[in-house]
Amino acid sequence: MFATGIENSYPMITLPNGTRKRVDEMEKCGHYKLWKQDFDLVKETGIDVLRYGPAYYNVHEAPGKYNWDFADEGFAYLKHQEITPIVDLCHFGVPDWLGDFQNPDFPQYFAEYARAFAKRFSYIRFYTPVNEIFIAAAFSALYGWWNERKTDERSFVTALKNLCKANVLAMQAILEIQPDAVFIQSESSEYFHPETPDCDPLASFLNQKRFLSLDLSYGYPISVVMYEYLLENGMTKAEYRWFENNLIKGSCVMGNDYYLTNEHMVHEDGSTSAAGEIFGYYVITHQYYSRYKLPVMHTETNIAEPNSIRWLQTQWANVRRLKRDGIPIYGFTWYSLTDQVDWDSALRNDAGNVNSLGLYDLDRKIRPVGEAYKNLIKQWKTAIEAESYVLYLKPPYFK
Repeated sequence: MFATGIENSYPMITLPNGTRKRVDEMEKCGHYKLWKQDFDLVKETGIDVLRYGPAYYNVHEAPGKYNWDFADEGFAYLKHQEITPIVDLCHFGVPDWLGDFQNPDFPQYFAEYARAFAKRFSYIRFYTPVNEIFIAAAFSALYGWWNERKTDERSFVTALKNLCKANVLAMQAILEIQPDAVFIQSESSEYFHPETPDCDPLASFLNQKRFLSLDLSYGYPISVVMYEYLLENGMTKAEYRWFENNLIKGSCVMGNDYYLTNEHMVHEDGSTSAAGEIFGYYVITHQYYSRYKLPVMHTETNIAEPNSIRWLQTQWANVRRLKRDGIPIYGFTWYSLTDQVDWDSALRNDAGNVNSLGLYDLDRKIRPVGEAYKNLIKQWKTAIEAESYVLYLKPPYFK
């Protein structure tokens, strides 16, 4: 699947004057006004798959109450254009009436929303129930940047367990309506490098911690170190057992997001900083695949101009090598369709800075990387289909 996405983050931030503000990237990037043009651009680029979802905080107005107006129009047009959506149901924020990710009622209400969505759009098969759980929990409850703006391990564990439970309950709810649903769990793929030998114990701990969102979501048995960490920071044994007893029965694809900022250097004072590309997508994805043995999709990547075309080529080469080496990899995504706004500060500053990360700029003019991706799809689509055809003609598939 060749894919792109329409950036639909909507966390709450606190401005310097103390007021809280919802950051809605679809509004900042003009999608609410230009949504039909955006979907047309997806089609014109030769892309068949779109990571996309309505803003959860706008749709779920209260318990059992929904506003489907914008979603109805948009998904009807996607269907008309024969674009397959991977529906992103929760992207870094919740409705005002739910508060934030510390709310223990969030998982149940989110499952209610997922069930209602699946019932209304019963023909849709592909979902990312909760986007980048690890990032949502860390940025909201460990770094103090979004939503609850907490900065302690206990708040992080609370956000993490609520997000993971919401994710699992949503998948269960969707399967009740759409038994053929496929869950493509977009998650940030991380790695922590020790700067010196003294940093190695902390780096090792963080390299176990990075897996927690997927461990809980997939019911993967965690290490004693991580189990003790969770219990010491507020998770109960019963809560942990709940994840063990609620394994997802549906089809799961492990979506891996990789950016230049995904690898970190661990310093002797306990801090971390961006390390740049050291291992790269190939090595880190191998680590995640070895752990979960699930099919893979490269669900997010980008970089600003003037490095975008080379980055696209590098990421695509990594995906091709993984496929050649026997990893079942299902797709590739340049994220997002258009430029983004204020991601240079991780959405913390409402400065209006345009980030040249899209296939198109905010005037909907194609960027060089858009042309490059368009050509890549055109060149490789036929070759990949031919590869698959030859593969299935080999015994024992062909009789």
